[in-house]
Amino acid sequence: MLALTLAANTSEDGKFAPPGIGEAGLPGPWFAWDGITKYHVLVVLSVVLIAVFFVIAARKGSLVPGKLQYAGEAAYGFVRNGIGKDIIGGRDYKPYVPLLFTLFFFILLNNIFGAIPFLEIPTFSHVGGAYALAAMVYIFWIVLGIKKNGWKYFKLSVVPSGVPWYLLVMVVPIEIISNYIVRPMTHSLRLFATMLAGHMIVLLAGYSLEFLVTLENPLAKASSVLVVVGYLGMYFLELLIMVLQAYVFTLLTATYIEGSLHADSH
Repeated sequence: MLALTLAANTSEDGKFAPPGIGEAGLPGPWFAWDGITKYHVLVVLSVVLIAVFFVIAARKGSLVPGKLQYAGEAAYGFVRNGIGKDIIGGRDYKPYVPLLFTLFFFILLNNIFGAIPFLEIPTFSHVGGAYALAAMVYIFWIVLGIKKNGWKYFKLSVVPSGVPWYLLVMVVPIEIISNYIVRPMTHSLRLFATMLAGHMIVLLAGYSLEFLVTLENPLAKASSVLVVVGYLGMYFLELLIMVLQAYVFTLLTATYIEGSLHADSH
């Protein structure tokens, strides 16, 4: 667990010293000479782990799958059917399953790093990673919309069908701001903010426990039991949020793809 893996935080006079940003496990240079950070290492590690797992799971391709093959197929099927097919539609979803599959498991594993002792950082609590993913998705669905509908896609995406002409002067600016400014910002910041907030809450709960234990007041020491319960609750809540945020990001990506493919019917 995150904070319980850290050493006692005491100052030179033996008193409790509040944690600083260094204890948060936020990315800092591991090798100053080339600027490699913990964030970079974990991103590369996630790619390696995901690739190794699914390559091994799919290696035999047995008609009667073993446990590992079954786990890999179930994971793939969840994204393929539960996100791609359900959101994009049965006729059009297949070309986009690899993208959705990659996004889901890449985000999921990088989030879960924050719950693993010694790693202790969800890499998407660093806003740069969230911006980069959202930007790639943003460019993808715009290019896809142009490819599918031509340049009239921009009109289709901001002029809703069935709206009276005299309301378009209000509706069109709102649609432009919503689709081309707010959408990519919320897509990235939702992931970043929840990961950073959850990480910091668990960290503070762990250090609250440490603080109470260092006090001489017996009542304060006894109340640390309640903090332990709260800490464990927040830890497992953060795990749930890590999974949900990977799902939400991928679900929204599928929604944006569906909107690009079927802009003329919206």
